[in-house]
Amino acid sequence: MRIVFMGTPDFAIPCLDILVKSEHDVVAVITATDKYGGRRRKQLIQSAVKKYAVENNIPVLQPPNLKNPQFIEDLRSYQADLQIVVAFRMLPVVVWDMPALGTYNLHGSLLPRYRGAAPINWAIINGDQNTGVTTFKLKHEIDTGSITFQKSVKIYKNDNVETVHDRMKTVGAEIILKTVQHISSGKIELREQNNALVTKAPKIFHKDCHIDPCKDVLHNYNLIRGLSPYPTAWTTLGDKELKIFSALYSYENHNHEPGSFIYVKRSKKLIYYVSKGYLELVDVQMEGRKRMLVKDFMNAFDLKQNNLPFRLLD
Repeated sequence: MRIVFMGTPDFAIPCLDILVKSEHDVVAVITATDKYGGRRRKQLIQSAVKKYAVENNIPVLQPPNLKNPQFIEDLRSYQADLQIVVAFRMLPVVVWDMPALGTYNLHGSLLPRYRGAAPINWAIINGDQNTGVTTFKLKHEIDTGSITFQKSVKIYKNDNVETVHDRMKTVGAEIILKTVQHISSGKIELREQNNALVTKAPKIFHKDCHIDPCKDVLHNYNLIRGLSPYPTAWTTLGDKELKIFSALYSYENHNHEPGSFIYVKRSKKLIYYVSKGYLELVDVQMEGRKRMLVKDFMNAFDLKQNNLPFRLLD
């Protein structure tokens, strides 16, 4: 089959790679436009999918507007039998309805659970022990199309978004290839989603990342895991924002005020008390400073000079 692949981040690369190495023909790639970033935003940054496509001599289209008539004409010229979408953006009907065999998407959850922009994040934040990947045929309403295949992915208690993401993209590639093979053989079966089981995974904003010390310790531990390494959970330390990338947790009945900090000098542990326990902070970043392990972070500060609200224990 002639396939047009649509995707942007590195999550999409294993799926693109497995299709390129299959018997099918990836005739073009659609990805995000190049953007300026880096120091002083002077470096032109290409998407991971574009870099892969260029290295493998696959034509690349980067339309700012997916409804642009010239883009539609260019896309149609590739005469694709099938379109595969992995971590791209919402498509207009004229695009997803173009190929004869349709357009299929890979989603990072076991649909209909966690429809939306941040399925991995919310699965971890909610303390789930399993998530997964789903391929489905696109239709107008986002993440509502008929399911083709699904596969479960385990979430371990020490996982964060990065570790689940990395396992999921490998499993996702296997499911994408299986989906394409079944479409090619004419054996694809479509199963409607059960709307009674729908849960949402909305986009996460800065306010959603705030650690509430009045909530219990396991809730906050899962919040940290579910936002690491991005967009990252945060609290305040003095008048500064403190991002927390990783922590250990312990249930403990204590009399400390939720939100208070203790630094244990002998063991170099920074303890953050919350309801029903405490978090031992491991990997942090103070506003205006680089990311550090706690032992390096504490060595970088003169506590009295910086007037940080720590209680010190020897």
